Amino acid sequence: MLLSALPLFPLGTVLFPGGILPLKIFEVRYLDMIGKCIKTGAPFGVVALTQGSEVRRPDSAELFAKVGTLAVIETHSMPQPGLRIIRCKAAQRFRIQRTEQLKHGLWVGDVERLDDDVAINVPDDLQPAVLAMQRLVDTLHARDVASEDFPFDMPYAYNDCAWLSNRWCELLPLPTELKQRLMELDSPLMRLELVNDILAKQRVI
Repeated sequence: MLLSALPLFPLGTVLFPGGILPLKIFEVRYLDMIGKCIKTGAPFGVVALTQGSEVRRPDSAELFAKVGTLAVIETHSMPQPGLRIIRCKAAQRFRIQRTEQLKHGLWVGDVERLDDDVAINVPDDLQPAVLAMQRLVDTLHARDVASEDFPFDMPYAYNDCAWLSNRWCELLPLPTELKQRLMELDSPLMRLELVNDILAKQRVI
């Protein structure tokens, strides 16, 4: 399915489906965009920067990846004029077909939604990644981490390749370029196999 003129938000991070994205919005181009998204309930697109900075600079061009993720605003507040605080949940991935930068700096794009990851149970040889995630979640709960500070939402689909690999990708200190390549993979099983290798090399498992 095609989405026309989807507002795009280039960030220095990769958003994975099912993930949480808290943002503080203060640039005029995004304050207006977020206001419209809140009013209509429409999503916006998050894309990883490959050049430039999150805050617009006249001496630096913004370039970004061609595959991004839809973000749906769940909560929002405006603690002071010119500042919005929002919490988003990541939905489907998309591939950009065409982009345009509007006069005030906002990027919009015509995008094609990509299929959701197929549900695949975690195979036996990748169960160490499941156990390590369960230990991590148990530790965070034992420390009484507040729900708004928790790195991901319930329910915890430990035995789903897509959920597990996406959450590890969010948590691991990986280069943005690598995270982008992992996010773009069509196979959640392959993504988890690669993540499992990384966990083993970093001695997490």
